[in-house]
Amino acid sequence: MTDISPVVLVVEDEAQMRTFVRIALESHGFQMLEAPTAAEGIRQARSYTPDLVLLDLGLPDGDGSKVTRRIREYSSVPILVISARGSEESKIKALDEGADDYLTKPFGAGELMARIRVALRKASSRDGQAVVRIGDDIVVDLGRRTVTLRGEEVHLTPIEFKLLATLVRHAGSVQTHHQLLEQVWGPGHEHQMQYLRVYMTQLRHKLEREPARPRHLLTETGIGYRLRADP
Repeated sequence: MTDISPVVLVVEDEAQMRTFVRIALESHGFQMLEAPTAAEGIRQARSYTPDLVLLDLGLPDGDGSKVTRRIREYSSVPILVISARGSEESKIKALDEGADDYLTKPFGAGELMARIRVALRKASSRDGQAVVRIGDDIVVDLGRRTVTLRGEEVHLTPIEFKLLATLVRHAGSVQTHHQLLEQVWGPGHEHQMQYLRVYMTQLRHKLEREPARPRHLLTETGIGYRLRADP
């Protein structure tokens, strides 16, 4: 498992269910974040920008649908509802509010992982599953979430990869500090400049030949950053 294996946020108040899901996810090479309440789920979704959210609707501090609504204000991350409410009305309501899929409890690990893989494939297709070459050294595969430097895979953290992927998708264009903080960390972090500086420094040390004199990950002084778009 690499450092950029997919991260799943599980918003579920039942500890037994969280344990079941953790075993299923980790046995397939996924990383898991967990939140027992809607408020904590909203906070973690903003702080860690997971690749997929598993969301229970019956949470102790309110209906899980408010988690979907808050996340959809700024993100298109796949949301898979896992709920004991099996009525057609409940499913339609969850999907109308922005969920991508609905899985009724109880369910098996095999079906859960199959639904997760489908949701992640759909999300990858939205990225065009693009393979982008940066200069002569770096190749970024957005679909497979891999980065290679001179033929060797580079291990990036989830946040490092999201930052790089955001710059790749806007190659040649300046991304402001505000835009990057909002897209990578989520609303509420627009003034946390230290996050951006730290992670950009880490990316440069991992990808640039001379981190202090970067050729690809460029600073636009006072504005933001830009990925050089080579012909």
